[in-house]
Amino acid sequence: MSIDTGDSEVAESEEALRSKVETWLAKQMPIIQMHGGTSAVREAEPGGEVVIELGGGCRGCEISDVTTGNIEAELLQWPEIEEITVRAPDAGESFGIDQPDSIMGIDRTEGGRGF
Repeated sequence: MSIDTGDSEVAESEEALRSKVETWLAKQMPIIQMHGGTSAVREAEPGGEVVIELGGGCRGCEISDVTTGNIEAELLQWPEIEEITVRAPDAGESFGIDQPDSIMGIDRTEGGRGF
């Protein structure tokens, strides 16, 4: 007989929130893809913090602060998110992690709307 500690439920909740945020980014923030940018949800803690990293064309983009502000403003309205961090690298900066070209089957490098 095994005791269920609820860890699988936590993992499922994290994955569900990550998927929900990635889907929202693809559908509601097409400017990221249209400008050759990428986005990746690095952390998604239900009831806590979500961390998103922008890359590709977002690196050094003059309007990345507007994009990050729009993402933060929207996601902070979600009841399952307490805190949001959106990172966009400066022109010469890299986060040291390659971002996937495709998330959930959505090609984020072609500049399309993602759906």
